[in-house]
Amino acid sequence: MKINPYLVLGVSLFLIPSLQAQVKTSLKLEEAIHMAWDKSNEVSLADSKVLTKSLEVQSVKNHMYPDLKVAGQYQRLTNAKVDLQSSGSGTEGAPAVDQLLLGQVTASLPIFSGFKLRNNVKASNHLYEAETAYALQTKEEVALKVVNFYAHLYKAQQTIALITENKKSAQQRVTDFIELEKNGIIPRNDLLKAKLQVSKLQLSLDNAISDLNTVNFELTNFLKLDPKTIVEVREGDFADFEMTGVPTTDQTALSNRKDLEAIQLQQKASLDKIAAAKGGYYPSLSLVGGYTTLDLKNVITVQNAMNVGVGVSYDLGGILKNGTAVKLAKSQAEELKNNEEMLTDYIKIEVKRAMEGYELALKQEQVYREATDQATENYRIIKDKYDNGLSDTNDLLEADVEQLESKINQTLSRANSIQKYYALLSASGQLNQTFNLSKI
Repeated sequence: MKINPYLVLGVSLFLIPSLQAQVKTSLKLEEAIHMAWDKSNEVSLADSKVLTKSLEVQSVKNHMYPDLKVAGQYQRLTNAKVDLQSSGSGTEGAPAVDQLLLGQVTASLPIFSGFKLRNNVKASNHLYEAETAYALQTKEEVALKVVNFYAHLYKAQQTIALITENKKSAQQRVTDFIELEKNGIIPRNDLLKAKLQVSKLQLSLDNAISDLNTVNFELTNFLKLDPKTIVEVREGDFADFEMTGVPTTDQTALSNRKDLEAIQLQQKASLDKIAAAKGGYYPSLSLVGGYTTLDLKNVITVQNAMNVGVGVSYDLGGILKNGTAVKLAKSQAEELKNNEEMLTDYIKIEVKRAMEGYELALKQEQVYREATDQATENYRIIKDKYDNGLSDTNDLLEADVEQLESKINQTLSRANSIQKYYALLSASGQLNQTFNLSKI
């Protein structure tokens, strides 16, 4: 048979775009998490805040350095009247004064300011460290978010695979029942029940596909991948290790949680601010120096006039006002202390829930594994009875549904156990360590 080359070209041009429309890819969970750390908006925002705090530290430190100012003036004078008084008895004509030149260099170095500068620097350093801890906590939350995406995606893909496989068997049963019904071996009602099961499976499959598409889009959007990318998750991609080193107390969380560390650092900064506010009760002392040159035409010329000394300032009115600033700093410190206690209680509860959730997931996984064996054996027995005329279609279809549900539950329970394991690590502040997070 002769094949039309133009037809082949047309079919190729039609199929190529559809093949390129979707790209399947497989990423290990660790790769996806590192990708999220590099590209997610949440991490980028956290890193920007850390950079801002580091610049604020440098800005506060700049106040400890000398102030150096250079100023120069040139002024043209018009109709200036100059009266020169002299101790001599004679008088002379007034000089013509029509211009002024003035140049100054001044320097000031703070020596003592009631320890305000030193405490402000300490406070800004603690706030920078707190923001760094918050950034690490953000990465912890981003990692758990990717874990949840992978768990949901894996569950949806496995559910689709199981339903699709069961649907094929159900469709074959319908085909067989059609022939049996034609030959009068089974009533039409049994055929309709078999078709109804296929319809129900199709509805379940459509729901699972819709769920899969939604989660896949959310994941690719979060990882900044092409929206047409299809991420295929295998169990080996999701977890290729034994779930060991499971935390059993909340002490690990209290020593590892970065959000708790951040609020503790903020509390230290608040104590530094109290000390800085109290510095307003003391005078300020600074070392000053300068250089001046001046030329008032036809009147006076000053060159190389250098000066050095000590400057003292005491804001007497500020002493009365400073009490409010100290009270404000103490109140903010008290707020942070209360927040720390509340967060500590919340972490203990979160860890307890995570531990119970993980233990429950392991127990459910064992039960579902046994239930799958039982449902499989039950279907085999019912099928034998049905083939020998000892069981009806209802029993067969019911056993088939139970077998499918047990397989789905077993698959989902395995993914749920892995998900709960990662959630427990996150609650204990150890998820970043699991995926080898480098220091910021």
